[in-house]
Amino acid sequence: MNHLKSSIRTKENARRRNFAIKLIILVILEVLYAGDTFLRPILEKYSMLGHMIRAVIFLLSANLIISLGRIITLRIYLQQREDSKVQPNFMIGIDRIATLLNVIAVLISMMLAFGIRPLEFLTSITIVAAAIALLTKEYITNIVNGLIMMFSDQLEIGDKIQIGKHTGFIRDITLINLVLKNDSGELILIPNSMALTSDVVNFSKNNTHQVIFDVEISVVSEVHLAKLEESLESKLEKYKDTVFPEGAQLNVIERKADTILVRYQFPIKTGEKSTEITVKKEINQALIDWSHEQRKA
Repeated sequence: MNHLKSSIRTKENARRRNFAIKLIILVILEVLYAGDTFLRPILEKYSMLGHMIRAVIFLLSANLIISLGRIITLRIYLQQREDSKVQPNFMIGIDRIATLLNVIAVLISMMLAFGIRPLEFLTSITIVAAAIALLTKEYITNIVNGLIMMFSDQLEIGDKIQIGKHTGFIRDITLINLVLKNDSGELILIPNSMALTSDVVNFSKNNTHQVIFDVEISVVSEVHLAKLEESLESKLEKYKDTVFPEGAQLNVIERKADTILVRYQFPIKTGEKSTEITVKKEINQALIDWSHEQRKA
């Protein structure tokens, strides 16, 4: 996280330089537009040029205010947070809000460039605006939920989570979707509204998580679950640095006429992805071999 904090400060220093350049340009344009300069007769003759300069002044002013708010907010955040508690989510959230405000500023400046007064324009299309709001209700809900997740410490980029039947690592939080990447490398896009209204399991908030295997066993022949449990635990002993064999459990989940459904689960350290894949393969193979021996018997 120390690297993240220094990276944020480096980017903010570059933004401060851009802020200074924009401020100088704004001052020059304001003097040319409002002052008694050589440009005054030209502006009076060509009103469209005046509207365009006024639009650029508004756009720069809005952008500077947004940038100033962003710089101050991040500065306070970095000063109050320790290196270990700096979250990339907060940075993303600030960027998304700044982008939204800048888009609004661009739209207003375009109106000014064409000589349209924004307040009068919005008043004249109140009914249309209400219809647009109804049509984009789901998008607005996703945007609000996305911002909530960005400023929350419950879900962070890099966390391994489970939402419904989908499990994967959080790769990005956009204004519309939560982007997951599963173990097979596939990207899963989950709407932000679904992410906040569904049951979410965050494996990364704990030091360990459970690995679960379900297997259906025939009961035509005699079944010795104790021997199966001992066999599986012996497989886990090789990975004691990552797996906790003492927490392993073998339970009967469901009984049928000819079969029983057995569940074997054990805790493993979160973040040990390569070891987890190896252990899963070995336990799966052990269950297959044991099931084959049962059928032979």
